[in-house]
Amino acid sequence: MPYVTSLFQFSVRTSVTSGAGSRALLPETVRELGGRRAVLFTDKGLTNAGITEKVAELFRVMPGPVQLAGIFDEIEQDAKASIINRAARFYKECAGDSLVALGGGSVLDTVKGVKWMLHKGLTDIREGLTGNVIETWPKAQYIPIPHVALPTTAGTGAEVSPIAVVFHDELQVKVNLIHPFVNADAALLDPELTVGLPPRVTAFTGFDALTHAIEGYFSPQANPMTDAYALHAVRLIMENLPTAVHRGEDLSARANMLVASTMAITAFSMALNAIPVHNMAHAFGARFGIPHGLANAVLLPNVMAALPPFYLPRIQSFARDAGFTEVPADAEGCLAHVIERIRALREAVGLPETFAEFHIPAEALARIVDLVHADPAGVTFRLPDAVITRVAREVVPAEVK
Repeated sequence: MPYVTSLFQFSVRTSVTSGAGSRALLPETVRELGGRRAVLFTDKGLTNAGITEKVAELFRVMPGPVQLAGIFDEIEQDAKASIINRAARFYKECAGDSLVALGGGSVLDTVKGVKWMLHKGLTDIREGLTGNVIETWPKAQYIPIPHVALPTTAGTGAEVSPIAVVFHDELQVKVNLIHPFVNADAALLDPELTVGLPPRVTAFTGFDALTHAIEGYFSPQANPMTDAYALHAVRLIMENLPTAVHRGEDLSARANMLVASTMAITAFSMALNAIPVHNMAHAFGARFGIPHGLANAVLLPNVMAALPPFYLPRIQSFARDAGFTEVPADAEGCLAHVIERIRALREAVGLPETFAEFHIPAEALARIVDLVHADPAGVTFRLPDAVITRVAREVVPAEVK
C-alpha cells in the first residue's frame, strides 16, 4: 500500500494496563511515578454513581505513602477552560503533587489542561489558548507531574492521546492543545469502571472511537503503524460495540472496547491531519451542546458519502483489511457498502440518524458553514462549503427548521 510520504514519527508514551480490577494498581502506580499527594479529578455523575468513592477507597485500604489530598468533581462536558482554571486552583490549594483523572474524555482532557497550565505557570489557561497550540519534541519537554488516568468510557482514548480538546468558553470554540507529554504517564483500563455506563452513552462513545480509527486511516499522514492500530480498532468496535451496549455487564466486550478506544486515538493522533468528521462535530458540539461522540455518530456516514474523493483512494484496502465482507469490487460500490455497514451499526446500537432531538433552528443552521470554517480542526483541510451545507441539511430534519 503506497503512502503519501515515507517520513513519519510514531510515539506511544503512556504505559497501559488493561484488565478487570486493574484500578487496584492506582496507589502503587502513583507511588512509582514519584507522587505522594494525589488529587483526584472527576465529575458529579461518577460521584453520584459511587465510582468516585470506589476509587478513593483504594488510597485508604491499601497501606503506603500515597495520600489522596483532595477530590475535584465539578468537571462538565467539553473540558471548559473556566473549569480547568478552577481545577488548577484546587490542585494548588490541596498542595497536590500528582494528578489522577477518572472519567470520560471531558475529565481526561480537563486534567491534561491542568497539567499544561501548571507546567506553563499560567493562572488562566485561556491566556495560552488563542487558537490551536502545537508543541513538539524536542522543544516540548517532559512534564514532571505524576499523572494517572482511569477512563470510564470507551471512546475518546484521551488517556493516551497527546491532544486535549478544550472549549474556550470566551471565544465559543473548541481548540486543540497538542503536547507530546500532556497525556498520562500511566493508564489503567479497568472494564469494571465502565459497566454502569448507560447504553446510549456506551453507543456514542464507541462511535467516537470508530470515528478516530477511520479518520486516522484516511489521513494524508497515515503510515503502516497508524494503519495497524486503526484497522484493528475498527475490527474490535464492529465486533464488540453491540454487546457492550445491549449486555453492558459483559466485561470482555467492555475490555475490548477500552483497548479499541486506546488504539483508535493512537492512530488518530499520530496521523493527525485532515479530520473532516471531527471538524463538523466540533462545530455542532460547540454551538448546539451536542455530545461529541453523538455528533460523530450522526455525521460520520454522511460526511463519508458527501466527500467521496477523500475516501475512494484507500476505501478498498480499508474494507478488506478491516474485515468487511461481501464488498463490491469497484471503489464507489465499496464506499457505499462501508457507509451502509456503519449506518447499520449505528441503528443496531440505538443511535439517531439526525440531530432532531436538539431542535436546531433554521437561523442558527444558516451559520454552520462559518462555524465549521472557524473551528481550528479545519486548518489543515478546508471542507468545501457545498459539502458542509449538504451534510448539515441531511442531519437537521426539515421539520425542525
